[in-house]
Amino acid sequence: MFSINIYLKFALIALCLIGGILLAIFQGFWYAFPILLIGIGLLVSYLLLGTIQSAAKFIQLTDFVGADKRLNLILFPNLLYVTNKAYYYILKGTIAEHQGRSEDAEDLLNIAQSLDLPTDNEKAAVALQLANISAKKNKWNQAKLQFRAIKGMKVTEGALKEQIKEFEKALNNRGQIQAATRAGYGGRSKGIPLKPGGKRRRPKMR
Repeated sequence: MFSINIYLKFALIALCLIGGILLAIFQGFWYAFPILLIGIGLLVSYLLLGTIQSAAKFIQLTDFVGADKRLNLILFPNLLYVTNKAYYYILKGTIAEHQGRSEDAEDLLNIAQSLDLPTDNEKAAVALQLANISAKKNKWNQAKLQFRAIKGMKVTEGALKEQIKEFEKALNNRGQIQAATRAGYGGRSKGIPLKPGGKRRRPKMR
């Protein structure tokens, strides 16, 4: 997808709007109209789309600091087109999680989950991130709820499918450990005797 560098876009917006206004004052509105129209179009594009595309590229390069700086150039996230708004909170949540701010990450991803995500891949990715955060906090019931929602989604991305499988293994292992712990503890609490060991013989004295 074609995109203009955000700083170039800012420069063009300023040039077109300021230049268009000055041209309208000195030459007349109709001379300035095409330039003003370009400036307004660029401004609307910035307000609706933000810097999501370029921030996502930084994330792909694991440059979370660069991605955060790029997202901070979005001054009015509530004006973003609904899908881009969802991506904004996904990226912000991903950055917060990477920086160890689990509470912030959870809040941001919950906002993203409540918005209009375009496909099951995005929905599953957000739910998986939330499940991972819950698991790290030992909130396994919440993790299971998120994972249950993922199981009903049609995930097509190979890498995401693998991540889901790995998390499912972790959930199953957790359940097996808990079951084994309960069984062992329960057996002893009910007075089931342990297998007695025989007495050790003393070695013969020479």
